[in-house]
Amino acid sequence: MFDALAYETSHEMGFGRALHPLRCGFDLVLGAGQVFPEVNFTLPIMRVDKGNLPEILEQYKEMVSNVLQRLAILQVPGAVIEFEHTPQMTEQVDMGAEITAQIKKLMESYYQRYGLKTALRTTICDIRETERPPKMRTGDVVQRVFESFRMNANNGTDLLSVESTGGKEVNDRALMEASLPGLLLALGVLAPRDMHFLWSQIYNIAQEVKVIAAGDSACAFANTAMILADQRYIPNVVAAVVRAMSAVRSLVAFEEGAVGPSKDCAYEGPVIKAITGYPISMEGKSAACAHFSHLGNIAMAVTDLWSNESVQNVKLLSGFAPEVFTEILAYDCRLMNEALLAGDEQALKKWLVVSDETKSVHALIISPEASHRIARAIVSEKTDFARTRCAGMVACGIIRSAIRENRLSLSEREVAYLNRLEDEFEKYSDAETVLETALPDYEDLFLLSEYGL
Repeated sequence: MFDALAYETSHEMGFGRALHPLRCGFDLVLGAGQVFPEVNFTLPIMRVDKGNLPEILEQYKEMVSNVLQRLAILQVPGAVIEFEHTPQMTEQVDMGAEITAQIKKLMESYYQRYGLKTALRTTICDIRETERPPKMRTGDVVQRVFESFRMNANNGTDLLSVESTGGKEVNDRALMEASLPGLLLALGVLAPRDMHFLWSQIYNIAQEVKVIAAGDSACAFANTAMILADQRYIPNVVAAVVRAMSAVRSLVAFEEGAVGPSKDCAYEGPVIKAITGYPISMEGKSAACAHFSHLGNIAMAVTDLWSNESVQNVKLLSGFAPEVFTEILAYDCRLMNEALLAGDEQALKKWLVVSDETKSVHALIISPEASHRIARAIVSEKTDFARTRCAGMVACGIIRSAIRENRLSLSEREVAYLNRLEDEFEKYSDAETVLETALPDYEDLFLLSEYGL
């Protein structure tokens, strides 16, 4: 368990540099002084099953070829290609693994012809949640997930990732109810226990096949909360506090052996970097093709990979969308890399932060300074529950200070929810109290034994 910070101050954190650079794929080094694109893409609307595999393979060949060609034309020094499974590609293990093999072969050809340094991240789909209540540790579906990790690793992926969902079945309802006991149950008890189980297995597979266990994402928790808040289903302060709390469950992947880069949609990445010193991937304005956010510029402040999240292979005026977003990412990274080369990265970092930080509570909470404060709170505690609770309390304090200093303006309704969260964090101070309070309301949603309880 991490008990100290990798960076003494948030000022030491920046984009393109990590304390522990990572070599992967075809001679690509992450966090060693450059920011690289991480290009993500997905199929257009079509049937996804083995019977349609030839057409699916042709789609991926077109997408990857277009992306690699654009990278070569723009003289991008390197990139990560992310292949995110659809549920069917993890369920039908051979299909996902065959796509991985094809993508890696295309990447190798561009490395041989143009010297294009790339690495392949394969993100397995967490299909365990397809059952209700979900079986997180036992049964055929769980074994299929691990088999998918192993087969994709054997077929050439360099970086293994997943957007895991342990605790989501409780978190979804707790979010809609704005219930802190429910959120503490989901994020402080269930999610970390699942992460320890899942990532110990992923790390063992990575070691066995000699690939890299990369990282996870709290997308199912914190990004869901952000989108719900944006649509005014839940308060923004609840979503922002959930963002801070969710960093603890994502950190568990690194405690179990992951070394980065963290997932692009893990906006908790700056907290992870502050604690571990490993490279991270982030997304913001150039991921608007996938979802809206309040984090367009500030998300770039300490990143090592810059991602478009995901875009369908559809035709735009200039070309197909994956190629278009490759170019957008390339120019974003070129700007950051020129700042690094000139030694002016602190100035650019400052502008990226101040352009967003006071416009939204979501941006405020992922700023380098806030992330560093949350990270320090996390490593000050010894258990996953205490860390989750402490991260939430510090997030409340960060928001409260910003209001007091007139750096952030919130409605009366939002302030009322902040008051309520602060009061309830004091009340629910230990896991036993949370279990006693929340179990009667949520025990129909999950199986205690599937979380080792």
